[in-house]
Amino acid sequence: MTEYDVVIIGGGPGGYNAAIRAGQLGLTVACVEKRATLGGTCLNVGCIPSKALLHASELYEMARKDFAGLGIEVSPTLNLSAMMAQKDASVSQLTKGIEFLFKKNKVDWIKGAGRIAGPGKVEVTDVDGAVTPLAAKNIVIATGSEPAGLPGVTVDRERIVDSTGALALPGVPKHLVVIGAGVIGLELGSVWRRLGAEVTVVEFLDRITPGVDAETAKTFQRALAKQGVNFKLGCKVTGAVVGKNGVELTFEPVAGGPAETIDADYVLLCIGRRPYTDGLGLESVGVQPDRRGFIQTDHFRTSAPGVWAIGDVTLGPMLAHKAEDEAVACIELIAGRAGHVNYDVIPSVIYTYPEVATVGKTEEELKAAGVAYKVGKFPFTANSRAKVNHEAEGFVKVLADATTDRVLGVHMVGPDVGELIGEYCVAMEFAAASEDVARTCHPHPTRSEALRQAAMGVEGWTMQA
Repeated sequence: MTEYDVVIIGGGPGGYNAAIRAGQLGLTVACVEKRATLGGTCLNVGCIPSKALLHASELYEMARKDFAGLGIEVSPTLNLSAMMAQKDASVSQLTKGIEFLFKKNKVDWIKGAGRIAGPGKVEVTDVDGAVTPLAAKNIVIATGSEPAGLPGVTVDRERIVDSTGALALPGVPKHLVVIGAGVIGLELGSVWRRLGAEVTVVEFLDRITPGVDAETAKTFQRALAKQGVNFKLGCKVTGAVVGKNGVELTFEPVAGGPAETIDADYVLLCIGRRPYTDGLGLESVGVQPDRRGFIQTDHFRTSAPGVWAIGDVTLGPMLAHKAEDEAVACIELIAGRAGHVNYDVIPSVIYTYPEVATVGKTEEELKAAGVAYKVGKFPFTANSRAKVNHEAEGFVKVLADATTDRVLGVHMVGPDVGELIGEYCVAMEFAAASEDVARTCHPHPTRSEALRQAAMGVEGWTMQA
Protein backbone atom coordinates (compact mmCIF):
# COMPACT_ATOMS: atom_id res chain seq x y z
CA MET A 1 0.00 0.00 0.00
CA THR A 2 1.46 3.33 -1.12
CA GLU A 3 1.40 5.99 1.59
CA TYR A 4 1.01 9.69 0.84
CA ASP A 5 0.99 12.89 2.84
CA VAL A 6 -2.18 13.85 0.97
CA VAL A 7 -4.68 11.92 -1.13
CA ILE A 8 -7.21 14.07 -2.96
CA ILE A 9 -10.46 12.56 -4.24
CA GLY A 10 -11.53 14.54 -7.31
CA GLY A 11 -9.56 16.11 -10.14
CA GLY A 12 -11.60 19.26 -10.78
CA PRO A 13 -10.52 22.86 -10.08
CA GLY A 14 -10.43 22.22 -6.33
CA GLY A 15 -8.74 18.85 -6.59
CA TYR A 16 -6.08 19.60 -9.18
CA ASN A 17 -5.16 22.94 -7.60
CA ALA A 18 -4.84 21.23 -4.23
CA ALA A 19 -2.66 18.51 -5.75
CA ILE A 20 -0.37 20.96 -7.53
CA ARG A 21 0.01 23.15 -4.44
CA ALA A 22 0.81 20.09 -2.32
CA GLY A 23 3.50 19.09 -4.78
CA GLN A 24 4.94 22.60 -4.75
CA LEU A 25 5.20 22.45 -0.96
CA GLY A 26 7.09 19.16 -1.07
CA LEU A 27 4.27 16.90 0.11
CA THR A 28 3.80 13.46 -1.38
CA VAL A 29 0.42 13.61 -3.10
CA ALA A 30 -1.97 11.54 -5.18
CA CYS A 31 -5.08 12.79 -6.96
CA VAL A 32 -7.86 10.27 -7.60
CA GLU A 33 -10.04 10.99 -10.66
CA LYS A 34 -12.42 8.63 -12.46
CA ARG A 35 -12.82 10.66 -15.65
CA ALA A 36 -10.56 9.84 -18.57
CA THR A 37 -9.23 13.40 -18.35
CA LEU A 38 -8.44 15.79 -15.51
CA GLY A 39 -10.26 19.07 -14.92
CA GLY A 40 -13.58 17.87 -13.54
CA THR A 41 -16.96 19.18 -14.64
CA CYS A 42 -15.67 22.73 -15.12
CA LEU A 43 -13.03 21.94 -17.70
CA ASN A 44 -14.62 18.95 -19.41
CA VAL A 45 -18.35 19.66 -19.55
CA GLY A 46 -18.90 22.95 -17.75
CA CYS A 47 -17.43 26.43 -17.63
CA ILE A 48 -14.73 25.98 -20.26
CA PRO A 49 -16.65 24.36 -23.15
CA SER A 50 -19.65 26.59 -22.47
CA LYS A 51 -17.46 29.69 -22.76
CA ALA A 52 -16.05 28.38 -26.03
CA LEU A 53 -19.59 28.14 -27.42
CA LEU A 54 -20.67 31.46 -25.91
CA HIS A 55 -17.73 33.20 -27.60
CA ALA A 56 -18.25 31.52 -30.97
CA SER A 57 -22.01 32.07 -30.99
CA GLU A 58 -21.56 35.72 -30.02
CA LEU A 59 -19.20 36.29 -32.94
CA TYR A 60 -21.65 34.52 -35.26
CA GLU A 61 -24.52 36.75 -34.19
CA MET A 62 -22.37 39.88 -34.40
CA ALA A 63 -21.42 38.97 -37.97
CA ARG A 64 -25.09 38.45 -38.85
CA LYS A 65 -26.53 41.51 -37.14
CA ASP A 66 -23.90 44.06 -36.19
CA PHE A 67 -21.07 44.05 -38.73
CA ALA A 68 -23.09 45.89 -41.40
CA GLY A 69 -23.52 48.87 -39.08
CA LEU A 70 -19.73 49.08 -38.83
CA GLY A 71 -19.33 49.05 -42.61
CA ILE A 72 -18.43 45.36 -42.81
CA GLU A 73 -20.66 43.38 -45.15
CA VAL A 74 -20.62 39.60 -44.67
CA SER A 75 -23.06 36.71 -44.89
CA PRO A 76 -21.93 34.15 -42.31
CA THR A 77 -22.88 30.49 -42.53
CA LEU A 78 -23.11 28.32 -39.42
CA ASN A 79 -20.93 25.21 -39.38
CA LEU A 80 -22.05 23.65 -36.11
CA SER A 81 -19.75 20.64 -36.31
CA ALA A 82 -16.72 22.92 -36.74
CA MET A 83 -17.89 25.07 -33.83
CA MET A 84 -18.15 21.97 -31.64
CA ALA A 85 -14.75 20.71 -32.84
CA GLN A 86 -12.93 23.92 -31.85
CA LYS A 87 -14.60 23.72 -28.43
CA ASP A 88 -13.42 20.14 -27.97
CA ALA A 89 -9.89 20.99 -29.14
CA SER A 90 -9.58 23.76 -26.56
CA VAL A 91 -10.78 21.45 -23.78
CA SER A 92 -8.30 18.76 -24.84
CA GLN A 93 -5.37 21.19 -24.78
CA LEU A 94 -6.28 22.42 -21.31
CA THR A 95 -6.72 18.95 -19.80
CA LYS A 96 -3.31 17.97 -21.15
CA GLY A 97 -1.93 21.10 -19.52
CA ILE A 98 -3.07 19.85 -16.12
CA GLU A 99 -1.43 16.47 -16.76
CA PHE A 100 1.82 18.31 -17.51
CA LEU A 101 1.56 20.27 -14.25
CA PHE A 102 0.97 17.02 -12.35
CA LYS A 103 4.16 15.55 -13.75
CA LYS A 104 6.09 18.77 -13.13
CA ASN A 105 5.04 18.85 -9.47
CA LYS A 106 5.34 15.08 -8.85
CA VAL A 107 1.62 14.45 -8.41
CA ASP A 108 0.46 10.86 -8.91
CA TRP A 109 -2.80 10.61 -10.85
CA ILE A 110 -4.60 7.48 -9.68
CA LYS A 111 -7.28 6.71 -12.28
CA GLY A 112 -10.55 5.39 -10.93
CA ALA A 113 -13.35 6.09 -8.47
CA GLY A 114 -12.15 6.83 -4.95
CA ARG A 115 -13.84 6.13 -1.65
CA ILE A 116 -12.70 6.45 1.95
CA ALA A 117 -12.26 3.00 3.48
CA GLY A 118 -11.53 4.14 7.02
CA PRO A 119 -9.20 6.54 8.84
CA GLY A 120 -6.19 7.21 6.60
CA LYS A 121 -7.38 4.77 3.92
CA VAL A 122 -8.63 5.32 0.38
CA GLU A 123 -9.64 2.64 -2.11
CA VAL A 124 -9.60 3.34 -5.85
CA THR A 125 -11.64 1.18 -8.22
CA ASP A 126 -10.65 1.41 -11.89
CA VAL A 127 -12.83 0.76 -14.96
CA ASP A 128 -11.99 -2.95 -14.86
CA GLY A 129 -13.04 -3.29 -11.23
CA ALA A 130 -9.51 -3.62 -9.85
CA VAL A 131 -9.07 -1.99 -6.43
CA THR A 132 -5.94 -0.08 -5.42
CA PRO A 133 -5.55 0.72 -1.69
CA LEU A 134 -3.85 3.97 -0.68
CA ALA A 135 -2.73 5.18 2.74
CA ALA A 136 -2.96 8.88 3.50
CA LYS A 137 -2.03 11.09 6.42
CA ASN A 138 -4.61 13.54 5.04
CA ILE A 139 -7.59 12.98 2.76
CA VAL A 140 -9.11 15.91 0.85
CA ILE A 141 -12.62 15.51 -0.58
CA ALA A 142 -12.96 17.57 -3.76
CA THR A 143 -15.59 15.66 -5.69
CA GLY A 144 -17.58 18.68 -6.85
CA SER A 145 -21.24 18.63 -7.81
CA GLU A 146 -23.71 17.27 -10.35
CA PRO A 147 -26.93 18.60 -11.93
CA ALA A 148 -29.96 18.55 -9.64
CA GLY A 149 -33.05 16.64 -10.71
CA LEU A 150 -36.70 17.66 -10.81
CA PRO A 151 -39.66 15.34 -10.11
CA GLY A 152 -41.69 14.79 -13.25
CA VAL A 153 -38.83 15.65 -15.60
CA THR A 154 -36.53 12.74 -16.46
CA VAL A 155 -33.26 13.54 -18.21
CA ASP A 156 -33.02 11.00 -21.04
CA ARG A 157 -29.98 12.69 -22.66
CA GLU A 158 -31.82 12.73 -25.97
CA ARG A 159 -34.76 15.14 -25.83
CA ILE A 160 -34.48 16.20 -22.19
CA VAL A 161 -30.89 17.11 -21.40
CA ASP A 162 -28.85 18.53 -18.56
CA SER A 163 -26.04 21.06 -18.93
CA THR A 164 -23.68 18.40 -20.28
CA GLY A 165 -26.10 17.39 -23.03
CA ALA A 166 -26.80 21.01 -23.96
CA LEU A 167 -23.14 21.42 -24.91
CA ALA A 168 -23.42 18.80 -27.64
CA LEU A 169 -26.86 18.97 -29.26
CA PRO A 170 -26.77 17.44 -32.77
CA GLY A 171 -28.39 20.47 -34.35
CA VAL A 172 -29.84 23.89 -33.59
CA PRO A 173 -33.25 23.40 -31.92
CA LYS A 174 -36.30 25.06 -33.39
CA HIS A 175 -37.55 25.59 -29.85
CA LEU A 176 -35.48 25.05 -26.72
CA VAL A 177 -37.19 25.27 -23.33
CA VAL A 178 -34.89 25.94 -20.39
CA ILE A 179 -36.15 25.00 -16.94
CA GLY A 180 -34.42 27.36 -14.52
CA ALA A 181 -33.37 31.00 -14.91
CA GLY A 182 -30.02 30.64 -13.16
CA VAL A 183 -26.53 31.17 -14.51
CA ILE A 184 -26.10 27.87 -16.38
CA GLY A 185 -29.53 27.86 -17.98
CA LEU A 186 -29.24 31.44 -19.23
CA GLU A 187 -25.72 30.93 -20.57
CA LEU A 188 -26.57 27.78 -22.51
CA GLY A 189 -29.92 29.17 -23.59
CA SER A 190 -28.06 32.20 -24.95
CA VAL A 191 -25.79 29.99 -27.05
CA TRP A 192 -28.66 28.30 -28.87
CA ARG A 193 -30.72 31.49 -29.16
CA ARG A 194 -27.83 33.17 -30.99
CA LEU A 195 -27.50 30.19 -33.30
CA GLY A 196 -31.16 30.45 -34.31
CA ALA A 197 -33.31 28.67 -31.74
CA GLU A 198 -36.44 30.05 -30.15
CA VAL A 199 -35.72 29.95 -26.41
CA THR A 200 -38.25 29.95 -23.59
CA VAL A 201 -37.11 30.03 -19.96
CA VAL A 202 -39.46 28.66 -17.28
CA GLU A 203 -38.58 29.75 -13.74
CA PHE A 204 -40.26 28.91 -10.42
CA LEU A 205 -39.41 32.28 -8.85
CA ASP A 206 -40.81 35.62 -10.02
CA ARG A 207 -37.35 36.81 -11.14
CA ILE A 208 -34.27 35.54 -12.90
CA THR A 209 -30.82 34.91 -11.37
CA PRO A 210 -31.81 34.58 -7.71
CA GLY A 211 -29.18 36.04 -5.40
CA VAL A 212 -28.06 38.68 -7.89
CA ASP A 213 -28.66 42.34 -7.00
CA ALA A 214 -32.32 42.98 -7.94
CA GLU A 215 -31.72 46.10 -10.06
CA THR A 216 -28.95 44.32 -11.91
CA ALA A 217 -31.17 41.29 -12.54
CA LYS A 218 -33.99 43.46 -13.94
CA THR A 219 -31.64 45.22 -16.33
CA PHE A 220 -30.20 41.87 -17.36
CA GLN A 221 -33.64 40.38 -18.00
CA ARG A 222 -34.64 43.33 -20.19
CA ALA A 223 -31.49 42.86 -22.24
CA LEU A 224 -32.16 39.16 -22.79
CA ALA A 225 -35.82 39.81 -23.62
CA LYS A 226 -34.76 42.35 -26.28
CA GLN A 227 -32.64 39.61 -27.81
CA GLY A 228 -35.65 37.33 -28.10
CA VAL A 229 -35.47 35.17 -24.97
CA ASN A 230 -38.99 34.45 -23.68
CA PHE A 231 -39.59 34.22 -19.93
CA LYS A 232 -42.28 32.37 -18.00
CA LEU A 233 -41.61 33.49 -14.44
CA GLY A 234 -43.39 32.33 -11.30
CA CYS A 235 -44.21 29.04 -13.00
CA LYS A 236 -43.90 25.47 -11.74
CA VAL A 237 -43.16 22.64 -14.17
CA THR A 238 -45.57 19.76 -13.56
CA GLY A 239 -44.64 17.30 -16.28
CA ALA A 240 -42.68 16.52 -19.42
CA VAL A 241 -43.80 13.95 -21.98
CA VAL A 242 -41.27 12.89 -24.59
CA GLY A 243 -42.60 12.13 -28.05
CA LYS A 244 -41.04 11.10 -31.31
CA ASN A 245 -40.02 14.61 -32.33
CA GLY A 246 -39.85 16.52 -29.07
CA VAL A 247 -41.20 17.20 -25.61
CA GLU A 248 -44.57 18.40 -24.36
CA LEU A 249 -43.89 20.43 -21.24
CA THR A 250 -46.64 21.35 -18.80
CA PHE A 251 -46.38 24.11 -16.21
CA GLU A 252 -48.68 26.20 -14.04
CA PRO A 253 -48.44 29.50 -12.12
CA VAL A 254 -46.98 29.11 -8.64
CA ALA A 255 -49.62 31.51 -7.33
CA GLY A 256 -52.39 29.39 -8.83
CA GLY A 257 -54.15 29.39 -12.17
CA PRO A 258 -54.63 27.33 -15.33
CA ALA A 259 -51.84 25.10 -16.57
CA GLU A 260 -50.07 25.73 -19.86
CA THR A 261 -48.47 23.33 -22.30
CA ILE A 262 -45.71 24.17 -24.73
CA ASP A 263 -43.95 22.02 -27.30
CA ALA A 264 -40.19 21.96 -27.68
CA ASP A 265 -37.84 19.75 -29.60
CA TYR A 266 -35.42 19.92 -26.64
CA VAL A 267 -35.76 20.70 -22.95
CA LEU A 268 -32.76 21.76 -20.86
CA LEU A 269 -33.11 21.06 -17.14
CA CYS A 270 -30.97 23.56 -15.22
CA ILE A 271 -32.38 24.13 -11.73
CA GLY A 272 -29.06 24.04 -9.93
CA ARG A 273 -26.50 21.54 -8.78
CA ARG A 274 -26.10 19.27 -5.77
CA PRO A 275 -22.91 18.16 -4.03
CA TYR A 276 -21.45 14.86 -5.20
CA THR A 277 -21.00 13.04 -1.91
CA ASP A 278 -22.82 9.74 -2.47
CA GLY A 279 -20.72 6.59 -2.30
CA LEU A 280 -17.62 8.27 -0.88
CA GLY A 281 -17.47 6.11 2.24
CA LEU A 282 -17.93 9.11 4.52
CA GLU A 283 -19.63 6.89 7.07
CA SER A 284 -16.37 4.95 7.51
CA VAL A 285 -14.84 7.98 9.23
CA GLY A 286 -18.01 9.29 10.87
CA VAL A 287 -18.64 12.22 8.52
CA GLN A 288 -22.35 12.90 8.05
CA PRO A 289 -23.42 15.25 5.22
CA ASP A 290 -26.45 17.47 5.82
CA ARG A 291 -29.83 16.70 4.26
CA ARG A 292 -28.77 18.40 1.00
CA GLY A 293 -25.53 16.42 0.82
CA PHE A 294 -23.15 19.18 1.88
CA ILE A 295 -20.21 18.42 4.17
CA GLN A 296 -19.87 20.71 7.18
CA THR A 297 -16.35 22.06 7.67
CA ASP A 298 -14.36 24.35 9.93
CA HIS A 299 -11.50 25.90 7.95
CA PHE A 300 -11.87 22.94 5.54
CA ARG A 301 -11.61 20.38 8.36
CA THR A 302 -14.45 17.90 8.62
CA SER A 303 -15.54 16.23 11.86
CA ALA A 304 -13.05 13.41 11.17
CA PRO A 305 -9.35 13.97 11.98
CA GLY A 306 -7.24 14.15 8.85
CA VAL A 307 -10.25 14.44 6.51
CA TRP A 308 -10.77 17.75 4.72
CA ALA A 309 -13.34 19.01 2.20
CA ILE A 310 -13.27 21.84 -0.34
CA GLY A 311 -15.29 23.19 -3.27
CA ASP A 312 -18.86 22.35 -4.23
CA VAL A 313 -19.24 19.64 -1.56
CA THR A 314 -19.07 22.37 1.08
CA LEU A 315 -21.39 25.30 1.74
CA GLY A 316 -21.02 28.49 -0.27
CA PRO A 317 -21.19 29.43 -3.94
CA MET A 318 -20.56 26.57 -6.37
CA LEU A 319 -17.84 28.34 -8.30
CA ALA A 320 -14.57 27.00 -9.68
CA HIS A 321 -12.53 29.93 -8.37
CA LYS A 322 -13.97 29.50 -4.89
CA ALA A 323 -12.83 25.85 -5.00
CA GLU A 324 -9.39 26.92 -6.24
CA ASP A 325 -8.95 29.38 -3.37
CA GLU A 326 -10.07 26.78 -0.85
CA ALA A 327 -7.70 24.23 -2.38
CA VAL A 328 -4.64 26.39 -1.84
CA ALA A 329 -5.68 27.44 1.67
CA CYS A 330 -6.50 23.85 2.69
CA ILE A 331 -3.15 22.47 1.52
CA GLU A 332 -1.25 25.29 3.17
CA LEU A 333 -2.97 24.48 6.47
CA ILE A 334 -2.06 20.80 6.01
CA ALA A 335 1.54 21.88 5.42
CA GLY A 336 1.56 23.91 8.66
CA ARG A 337 1.24 27.27 6.98
CA ALA A 338 -1.41 29.98 7.17
CA GLY A 339 -4.34 29.35 4.83
CA HIS A 340 -7.34 31.65 4.49
CA VAL A 341 -10.21 32.47 2.10
CA ASN A 342 -12.05 35.79 2.22
CA TYR A 343 -15.61 34.76 1.41
CA ASP A 344 -16.71 38.39 1.19
CA VAL A 345 -14.65 38.74 -1.99
CA ILE A 346 -15.76 35.84 -4.19
CA PRO A 347 -16.82 37.29 -7.57
CA SER A 348 -19.48 35.80 -9.80
CA VAL A 349 -19.89 36.24 -13.56
CA ILE A 350 -22.66 35.32 -16.00
CA TYR A 351 -21.06 35.04 -19.44
CA THR A 352 -24.04 35.99 -21.58
CA TYR A 353 -24.24 39.14 -23.70
CA PRO A 354 -24.25 41.47 -21.91
CA GLU A 355 -22.32 39.88 -19.08
CA VAL A 356 -23.20 40.24 -15.42
CA ALA A 357 -20.40 40.52 -12.83
CA THR A 358 -20.85 40.91 -9.09
CA VAL A 359 -18.80 40.81 -5.91
CA GLY A 360 -19.71 41.45 -2.29
CA LYS A 361 -23.07 42.45 -0.84
CA THR A 362 -26.23 43.32 -2.75
CA GLU A 363 -28.48 46.23 -1.83
CA GLU A 364 -31.05 43.74 -0.56
CA GLU A 365 -28.51 42.13 1.77
CA LEU A 366 -27.32 45.46 3.13
CA LYS A 367 -30.88 46.61 3.78
CA ALA A 368 -31.74 43.34 5.53
CA ALA A 369 -28.65 43.70 7.74
CA GLY A 370 -29.46 47.31 8.58
CA VAL A 371 -26.21 48.62 7.10
CA ALA A 372 -26.25 52.27 6.01
CA TYR A 373 -24.70 52.59 2.57
CA LYS A 374 -24.22 54.96 -0.36
CA VAL A 375 -24.60 54.14 -4.04
CA GLY A 376 -22.51 55.26 -6.99
CA LYS A 377 -23.76 54.28 -10.42
CA PHE A 378 -22.48 54.94 -13.93
CA PRO A 379 -24.07 53.86 -17.24
CA PHE A 380 -22.02 52.52 -20.14
CA THR A 381 -24.03 54.85 -22.42
CA ALA A 382 -21.82 57.63 -20.99
CA ASN A 383 -18.57 55.71 -21.47
CA SER A 384 -16.64 56.79 -24.55
CA ARG A 385 -15.17 53.39 -25.48
CA ALA A 386 -18.46 51.55 -24.99
CA LYS A 387 -20.23 54.19 -27.09
CA VAL A 388 -17.88 54.05 -30.08
CA ASN A 389 -17.90 50.24 -29.93
CA HIS A 390 -21.73 50.30 -30.05
CA GLU A 391 -21.74 48.23 -26.86
CA ALA A 392 -23.20 50.68 -24.38
CA GLU A 393 -25.77 48.51 -22.61
CA GLY A 394 -25.63 48.28 -18.81
CA PHE A 395 -23.99 50.02 -15.88
CA VAL A 396 -21.57 49.78 -12.96
CA LYS A 397 -22.95 50.16 -9.43
CA VAL A 398 -20.77 50.59 -6.33
CA LEU A 399 -22.10 50.16 -2.79
CA ALA A 400 -20.01 51.78 -0.05
CA ASP A 401 -20.42 52.02 3.72
CA ALA A 402 -22.07 55.35 4.52
CA THR A 403 -19.69 55.98 7.45
CA THR A 404 -16.34 54.48 6.46
CA ASP A 405 -16.73 54.61 2.64
CA ARG A 406 -15.39 51.04 2.47
CA VAL A 407 -16.54 49.24 -0.71
CA LEU A 408 -19.11 46.61 0.29
CA GLY A 409 -20.35 45.39 -3.07
CA VAL A 410 -20.10 46.02 -6.81
CA HIS A 411 -22.58 45.00 -9.50
CA MET A 412 -22.14 45.37 -13.26
CA VAL A 413 -24.07 44.64 -16.43
CA GLY A 414 -22.34 45.12 -19.76
CA PRO A 415 -20.03 43.66 -22.39
CA ASP A 416 -16.92 42.02 -20.92
CA VAL A 417 -17.62 43.17 -17.35
CA GLY A 418 -16.31 39.78 -16.19
CA GLU A 419 -12.87 41.10 -17.14
CA LEU A 420 -13.43 44.29 -15.12
CA ILE A 421 -14.71 42.95 -11.80
CA GLY A 422 -11.23 41.84 -10.71
CA GLU A 423 -10.21 45.45 -10.05
CA TYR A 424 -12.86 45.76 -7.37
CA CYS A 425 -11.95 42.35 -5.96
CA VAL A 426 -8.43 43.65 -5.35
CA ALA A 427 -9.79 46.89 -3.92
CA MET A 428 -12.09 45.05 -1.51
CA GLU A 429 -9.36 42.59 -0.49
CA PHE A 430 -7.31 45.58 0.64
CA ALA A 431 -10.36 47.18 2.35
CA ALA A 432 -10.37 50.10 -0.07
CA ALA A 433 -12.77 53.01 0.17
CA SER A 434 -14.71 54.07 -2.91
CA GLU A 435 -12.61 57.24 -2.88
CA ASP A 436 -9.47 55.12 -3.36
CA VAL A 437 -10.85 53.90 -6.69
CA ALA A 438 -12.29 57.32 -7.55
CA ARG A 439 -8.87 58.94 -7.21
CA THR A 440 -6.99 56.24 -9.13
CA CYS A 441 -6.11 57.25 -12.70
CA HIS A 442 -7.66 54.95 -15.33
CA PRO A 443 -6.67 54.88 -19.03
CA HIS A 444 -8.84 56.76 -21.52
CA PRO A 445 -10.76 55.72 -23.51
CA THR A 446 -11.52 52.35 -21.86
CA ARG A 447 -14.53 50.68 -20.29
CA SER A 448 -12.55 50.59 -17.03
CA GLU A 449 -13.23 54.32 -16.65
CA ALA A 450 -16.81 53.35 -15.77
CA LEU A 451 -15.45 51.68 -12.63
CA ARG A 452 -13.85 54.94 -11.57
CA GLN A 453 -16.85 57.06 -12.51
CA ALA A 454 -19.18 54.83 -10.48
CA ALA A 455 -16.86 55.22 -7.48
CA MET A 456 -16.88 59.00 -7.99
CA GLY A 457 -20.67 58.81 -7.95
CA VAL A 458 -20.68 57.54 -4.37
CA GLU A 459 -19.79 61.08 -3.25
CA GLY A 460 -21.56 62.75 -6.18
CA TRP A 461 -18.65 63.97 -8.27
CA THR A 462 -18.98 61.92 -11.44
CA MET A 463 -17.31 63.85 -14.27
CA GLN A 464 -18.72 62.20 -17.39
CA ALA A 465 -22.35 62.45 -18.42
